Amino acid sequence: MAVRILGISAYYHDSAACVIEDGRIVAAAQEERFTRKKHDAGFPTRAVDYCLREAGIRADQLDLVGFYEKPLVKFSRLIETYIACAPGGLRSYLTALPIWLGEKLWMSDDLREHLQGYEGEILFGEHHESHAASAFYPSPFESAAIVTIDGVGEWATSSIGVGRGHEIELLRELRFPHSLGLLYSAFTYFTGFRVNSGEYKVMGLAPYGEPKYVDLIKDHLLQIRDDGSLWMNMEYFTYPSGLTMTGGALERLFGGPSRSPESKLTQREMDLARSIQDITEEVMLKMTAFAHRESGLRDLCLAGGVALNCVGNGRILREGTFEEIWIQPAAGDAGGALGVAMALWHRHLGKPRLSPEGAGTWERPRQVKGRLPKYADGMSGSYLGPSFSDEEIGSFLLANGYKARRVAASELSDEVAGLIAGEKVVGLFLGRMEFGPRALGARSIVGDPRSPKMQSIMNLKIKFRESFRPFAPAVLREQVGQWFELDRDSPYMLLVADVRPDHRLPIPSEARDLWGIEQLNVPRSDVPAITHVDYSARIQTVRRETHPVYYDIIEAFHRRTGCPVVVNTSFNVRGEPIVCTPEDAYRCFMRTDMDVLVLGSFILEKTEQPVKAESDEWREEFVLD
Repeated sequence: MAVRILGISAYYHDSAACVIEDGRIVAAAQEERFTRKKHDAGFPTRAVDYCLREAGIRADQLDLVGFYEKPLVKFSRLIETYIACAPGGLRSYLTALPIWLGEKLWMSDDLREHLQGYEGEILFGEHHESHAASAFYPSPFESAAIVTIDGVGEWATSSIGVGRGHEIELLRELRFPHSLGLLYSAFTYFTGFRVNSGEYKVMGLAPYGEPKYVDLIKDHLLQIRDDGSLWMNMEYFTYPSGLTMTGGALERLFGGPSRSPESKLTQREMDLARSIQDITEEVMLKMTAFAHRESGLRDLCLAGGVALNCVGNGRILREGTFEEIWIQPAAGDAGGALGVAMALWHRHLGKPRLSPEGAGTWERPRQVKGRLPKYADGMSGSYLGPSFSDEEIGSFLLANGYKARRVAASELSDEVAGLIAGEKVVGLFLGRMEFGPRALGARSIVGDPRSPKMQSIMNLKIKFRESFRPFAPAVLREQVGQWFELDRDSPYMLLVADVRPDHRLPIPSEARDLWGIEQLNVPRSDVPAITHVDYSARIQTVRRETHPVYYDIIEAFHRRTGCPVVVNTSFNVRGEPIVCTPEDAYRCFMRTDMDVLVLGSFILEKTEQPVKAESDEWREEFVLD
């Protein structure tokens, strides 16, 4: 009889659920996609319900339930930190204590209350053990070093371990309050962005600045050891005891107060972003190099929120000592749900790992005799969320009177490619929703990367977000090396590489003295919409076997234009999660300047839709978020 395990992460940010059956991932999703509350931290009721439906079972048919961390250990850290900081931190303590006494300390009872009918065991993993399991078990490697880096779990903020077969051993850890993730979040806060949400904005802002604060940071804020561990000077940080990340000491060090959210970005913020990004990359390189020395293994697996820093990941690949790296696409806390479920199957039940295809021997994903290497992992392309049939979509459209035309499968890709080539902005709603923060073609907005105005159109008229934010290219896997300085798969948009020199454009003489955001509108390549100011791009490689419809659209675009690349950004607007249902997609479509919506086999043109008055209040809500 099949063994089904439910993994849950909740009560911090990005709550999620995952169901595995006999070691195979059946379904995984974040709660935010269902509640429409970004980074929803509540119990993932709707995500659990979806995962159980996808598995075809009820809660009482589960064999095991796992929670991704140990609440009692985390609470002890809160108490010990308060005692160490007393009498400071009283306000923070009084804010946190009722939440813990109300639900978090009684997690077993809370889980049973939400899982009506389940009477089996409830087990608790350690936070970084769950990250490590999410990184290694679905990877394409039989053995690998494992590095996890985030803000903080129970006590650990980073860990180094090894995975071999179905066993994982964590060898070293860095402990709170010294944390690369919290350091990066402190600078996210100081530069005026939202913690646990705006870190990727800091990464995107960094190329506009210079690393002028690196020495100041190293002289006053932290020491970086050769093994990548950190010692942080807590005189400059308030997060152990306060409700903010930084205070007056950091303001004095950097010559002024932290930036107010939504206020104008100055060169100082750009230089701070560049400086902390450079330091983060240095730590990531040293930590992974130490993991290589400790393990002696040639492959690396990464997870934890810092593993979403795709610029740092690209440097590890280019400059590090590992031959291959694999990064969990849901690297943050959401992935902990998947990790604890996999850890229960392999470590608690002692079940062996099979190859990613389910049987046979392992095959490393590297080039062999000039042929495209086989790439397979256990994540199914991270397409693990809900899907909707054409019948369901058709019923939705008919019930609401929305005008659409159904296109034969053999014609869909060419027609969508033609729309993209005509500089239309197209929303794609195809198959199962992605698990993790990246849209990978199932819930994506796509456009023509050759258009010099596409980046600003998408940022300001579609996404309602900051103009400096770069967009990612989705490229046919066979063509990636012809356009980017990358020779391998990047299926989850977690590696940054440069556009190849033969596709770059010379910078006009009148633009060479531009600084900061002034550089934004200077085309830098044949595909300016996805080329950042430093010639870099966050790449998604697309294979037909992983998502055939998406692949065929890009291939048809390639046939039409000679360009095997499209702009890919997540199907949402600022302040909202990625869309989940046809209704979510249609609402987003109508509230933006998107031109076309593709729902399964249906194509909807904006100009043909019923006219509905939309007040400016909706857009203002997201502009100010």
